Amino acid sequence: MARGDDGSAAEVAAAGAAGGGERRLGNLKMVWRAAIRYPGHIALAGLSLLVAAAATLAIPSGFKRVIDQGFASGAVDITPYFNYLLMIVAVLALATAARFYFVSWLGERVVADIRVLVQDNLLRLAPRFFEENRPAEIASRLTADTSVIEQVVGSTVSVALRNVVMGVGGIAYLFTLAPRLTGMLLLGIPLIILPIALLGRRLTQLSRRSQDRVAEVGTTASDALGAMKIVQVFGQERREGLRFADAVERAFGTAKTRILLRAGMTAVVIALIFGSIVLVMWQGALDVAAGRMSSGDIAAFVVTGALVAGAFGALTEVYGDLLRGAGAAGRLAQLVAEQPEIAPPANPRPLPPPTGSLAFRNVEFRYPTRPDLPALHDFTLEVKPGETVAVVGPSGAGKSTLFQLAARFYDPQAGTVLIDGVPLPDADPAAVRARLALVPQETVVFAASARDNLRYGRWDASDEAIWEAAEAANAAEFLRALPDGLDTQLGEGGARLSGGQRQRIAIARALLRDAPILLLDEATSALDAESERAVQLAFERVAAGRTTIVIAHRLATVRAADRIIVMDAGRIVEEGTHDRLVAQGGLYARLARLQFDDPTSLTA
Repeated sequence: MARGDDGSAAEVAAAGAAGGGERRLGNLKMVWRAAIRYPGHIALAGLSLLVAAAATLAIPSGFKRVIDQGFASGAVDITPYFNYLLMIVAVLALATAARFYFVSWLGERVVADIRVLVQDNLLRLAPRFFEENRPAEIASRLTADTSVIEQVVGSTVSVALRNVVMGVGGIAYLFTLAPRLTGMLLLGIPLIILPIALLGRRLTQLSRRSQDRVAEVGTTASDALGAMKIVQVFGQERREGLRFADAVERAFGTAKTRILLRAGMTAVVIALIFGSIVLVMWQGALDVAAGRMSSGDIAAFVVTGALVAGAFGALTEVYGDLLRGAGAAGRLAQLVAEQPEIAPPANPRPLPPPTGSLAFRNVEFRYPTRPDLPALHDFTLEVKPGETVAVVGPSGAGKSTLFQLAARFYDPQAGTVLIDGVPLPDADPAAVRARLALVPQETVVFAASARDNLRYGRWDASDEAIWEAAEAANAAEFLRALPDGLDTQLGEGGARLSGGQRQRIAIARALLRDAPILLLDEATSALDAESERAVQLAFERVAAGRTTIVIAHRLATVRAADRIIVMDAGRIVEEGTHDRLVAQGGLYARLARLQFDDPTSLTA
């Protein structure tokens, strides 16, 4: 799928949304919209399917010739009739192989395109979406649900079409052999369709619930495996095992109910189909005995009738698979249709040449997941270009929220945030974020090489620039000691590194980005005293000429700041230098007393 096709996402999303919910097969329109981008493969798959179905339906005709013109007529040379059958078999084999290849190719291609489409949209969504929807469950949709769709496109749809062609073609051929017997056979079709109509809705609900249970299994496993050290150090292996087993059993219970319903529906349908065939064969035998049909006619009728019965019987199972696919497609369509809350305006205002100014003016903000608790209240702060501002205060004071708003992960309910004098809603979020470098409170290290982690903010950075940033972050020594240097894979979440090493990777990444505004959220909290001092000196060097905002609980790290902002309950309660704030005897002085025996000894 062409990644640059802006209309494809909207088309697929609209198709999914138009399905009327996951209870209808209409959700598969999303899959169809993805598949029709490959008309050549669809045409070849369809042609192969028609040839294979026609060859299958030609087999009874071959048997009729062998019996009527070979055995029954007493012909000496029956080789031509068997050659005819062998030719049909050869065509059937080649057409079936071609059908399998093209249909399987389509299944894999469509699934790959849908996965990319979903992921592309997820990357545009604001953090709120991932606070309300667990990322592990979303990842399960990208794997489990797309696997169901792959089965539908790569197998189920093909089987359904083949059986429809064989059913319709077989019935047409039966009419040429024995119209009266065929009419009797068709009288049973309403009885076959009835249980499908009655049980189909219930089966759809169970299919969706089964997929939800599978997603829960994946989420439960991800939670435990992602926190294995905590699980083991607190001795919760048995509890996590039982929790996972409980999720598996719930998934099994739902699947068992679905399977029982499908099995019952299949049993009823097959009993009706083959019961009808037995009765029709009985009448056919009477017609042969009376001379109204030849032996070849009844043989061809029986074989064709069995093929038709098998085709309609298989359709009951195919219907269940289509319902599962519709449920999976509906869940994925929801992700594709999700619109980002933070999006570029229709005509973004260009940012001026960067100076590094950052301003919060009368900002009111509440997190969407905590609407009753204000994170910032009537907050105003002007950070001048090149200024270093430290933000301190108790946990929950709203310090990290400043960075969330500066990066425009959220928009405030009131007030304005500006970068270089431009209100953030007027600018392209990508342009805003290009002027920021962030070291988050919770260090993020990707399961990639050290080089890729370091250059994440500036992908075209040279190795020389990478090593300069590593030196500045006091990370070069341990990076050189890694088995493969910068090419060393760091493992899931940086599992091969210590906490301090992961933090220094994050610091070097931010330094390498070389943005005009540097945001440091507890950037040295995991470092020892010696490494912290080295990094502080590095910050002092790189802070020259750029705006730096430092959030810190450890007050020893904020001495070099031009200003210290003290926050509490979403407001600025104090502002000044270390000495001045200690002398005031307010909140900052109390925090300093908790950390230092003699806070006045820490001069700014």
